[in-house]
Amino acid sequence: MLFTSYEFIGFLLVLFISYYLIPKRHQWKLLLVFSYLFYFIAGPVYLLYITATTITIFFFALKIENLSKRKDENFSGDKKVHKALIKNKKWRLLLFALIINIGILAISKYTNFAIANANSVLRFFGVAAEKQFGFRNIIIPLGISFYTFQAVSYLIDVYRGTVTAERNPFRFALFVSFFPQLIQGPISRFGDLSKTLFLPHSFDRIQVSYGLQRILFGFFKKLVIADRVAVGVTEIIREPDIYNGAFVFIGMFFFALELYADFTGGIDITIGVAQVLGIKVAENFRRPFFSKSIKEFWKRWHISMGTWFTDYIFYPVTVSKPMLRLSKWSRKNLGTALGKRIPIYLASFIVWFTTGLWHGASWNFIVWGLANWIVIMISQEFEPLYNRFHNRFPRVKEQTAFKLFQIIRTILIMNMIRSFNYYRDVPLTFRMWGTMVTERNWRIVFDGSLLGLGLSMADYVILLLGVVLLVWVSLKQRNGAVREYISAKPYWVKFVIWYGLFLSVLIFGAYGIGYDASQFIYNQF
Repeated sequence: MLFTSYEFIGFLLVLFISYYLIPKRHQWKLLLVFSYLFYFIAGPVYLLYITATTITIFFFALKIENLSKRKDENFSGDKKVHKALIKNKKWRLLLFALIINIGILAISKYTNFAIANANSVLRFFGVAAEKQFGFRNIIIPLGISFYTFQAVSYLIDVYRGTVTAERNPFRFALFVSFFPQLIQGPISRFGDLSKTLFLPHSFDRIQVSYGLQRILFGFFKKLVIADRVAVGVTEIIREPDIYNGAFVFIGMFFFALELYADFTGGIDITIGVAQVLGIKVAENFRRPFFSKSIKEFWKRWHISMGTWFTDYIFYPVTVSKPMLRLSKWSRKNLGTALGKRIPIYLASFIVWFTTGLWHGASWNFIVWGLANWIVIMISQEFEPLYNRFHNRFPRVKEQTAFKLFQIIRTILIMNMIRSFNYYRDVPLTFRMWGTMVTERNWRIVFDGSLLGLGLSMADYVILLLGVVLLVWVSLKQRNGAVREYISAKPYWVKFVIWYGLFLSVLIFGAYGIGYDASQFIYNQF
């Protein structure tokens, strides 16, 4: 059930009305029923996967917390030894639970990728095709990467003692399956989401209004902008031999716009639905295209994913015993300056490799992740040089022109890196980069060739106006929420804005056959 489908709108209407009519103490139970219904509609067999994750994580979290609270009065030995035994038992339980759940994710999502790479090795050694491994018909459940990471973060937080284990299995099931964030996140933490998820909520006209406005803006981003520009993106990708040179450059900007409008549109709908229900879901974007570096970009884009990898992979890897031993060895044998960098760079490599792999079972995603890592590492190595430059010319850093240069530079680099996901083929991506230099066809920007991408002049005008609106909203957000800014305006102004946005979605939305919108890009994860 797509967020932008008529079925989903009807689904929400029934939920919203019944949510505020039933006794408040039963609201979270109703959400659980609707969340499982949403997942059942997506695919009945998917319920087996999400239920398995819910049960195993719930059970092991309780076991780990009970061990943490255990005080064996009858133990007569060394208390430190007893404490170490308890810690070891907790670690084994955590490891076993992680193997089960990460294993389910890995088998579902990466089995055929592993088979394809194994067959490539066999072909290299001359093994006949009939003797190679066959691919498996494995179901990949909707949103498995998101709900698995969310459940795993809860388990690790219980292990660390930063959250208390949930004793009610149905409340925990709601945390894992809360339907608005199943498709594309954000990846919520139990300590944050549980503060409002299980509470009774009274109807708040202002918050409901804000939530509906956020949903409407999400529909606008997805249907008017993302699905419209996707037509041009698809055409450029479909014929790389024809659409090269300047088309590659333009296509990268098209894809950046499509991805941003698609992803943030979906997140707007998620946060809007939650707000109507009185539930607070963390923001996942913070004006990423105003970033002055790639590192800053990743602090503003898909924030919940970035913090997850930082908290549950980067920091544990950097303080692990093997990494500490490597740090000691490298400082001793390679010098302090280089030695202290190696563990950090290795941990960052692991983070970006797994980030790429999380996005998809394909080498283009892995190369995309490692390309981000390379740029960030190079930037960090040059940081002392940047600092010396800015110390010598302190006024440059504060100049608007220089800040604009940094923003444009970041956008260009990100677009280049993102083209690995745009073409989904690593050698082809490098070849298309080359055509931007070798093919002298920049005239296509002015000679009407862009109209051959399936987009009319009216489409380009709508896209331009949509981009202007996105930029205006981003600039306004620096001073607070745009919805609050609009709410302070006279009634007729508010009516014109929101009714105009509604008509824009209705009239200019890019609908497919049968008025079905396309899938959200992040559905695949």
